[in-house]
Amino acid sequence: MLKFSPFKDWILYEDDHFMVVNKPPMMSSLDERGDMQATNVLAEARKYCPQAMLCHRLDKETSGALMIAKDEATYRYVSMQLEHRRVIKTYHAVIEGAHRFDNLEVDLPIGKGRGGAMRVDFREGKDALTFFTSIDYFRHYTLVACVPITGRTHQIRVHLASQQAVIAGDTLYQGHQPLLSRIKRHYHFSKFEEEKPMINRFALHAKKLKLMIADDKMVEIEAPYPKDLEVFVKQLDKYDR
Repeated sequence: MLKFSPFKDWILYEDDHFMVVNKPPMMSSLDERGDMQATNVLAEARKYCPQAMLCHRLDKETSGALMIAKDEATYRYVSMQLEHRRVIKTYHAVIEGAHRFDNLEVDLPIGKGRGGAMRVDFREGKDALTFFTSIDYFRHYTLVACVPITGRTHQIRVHLASQQAVIAGDTLYQGHQPLLSRIKRHYHFSKFEEEKPMINRFALHAKKLKLMIADDKMVEIEAPYPKDLEVFVKQLDKYDR
């Protein structure tokens, strides 16, 4: 079973009505069916604040900034901010290959695909809009800032796939596990051990949130990379320039 740091250590911002936490990777936002032992963000939040309510969700593998209301009035207020697209969410993703995105606008509807995946669906899909900007380049990968305006399931992953791009480690969308042997010259590994990937999930992180939490109070909260993503980017910086 995975071990996680105490909930208090996740908190990035807190006031009497609202908080933002840095969700650890590999933890579900809500209960997972069939896994009675696994904890989740909401369960941990309610140990800290019994009235806690998640204002949105992140995929289990995605780390980063997650908004939690402490009362129903704040939950409704933040939900309205999300519905009217007044919350600016910025994600960082490490994607395979060299891609130069300069505030690229991807406006493609998203619907259900097969095997848990989503897909671009012009007939029955829901509208979805994302902007992409490349912020760092490596030989085999690109670090990209992703700003989803809507909040569809797997939106960033599907819109990247539409641009022939895929997040490192995202096998659901045909991505590959990032191996050090593919980027480090003269890399030697044991023939008797299977090489471990540089990161054991897809490399997506909710980096920043900007929103009005009261009529006169705008806040901008930034979530540091978790250790696994920080180490992965450092390895790319060292061996993949």
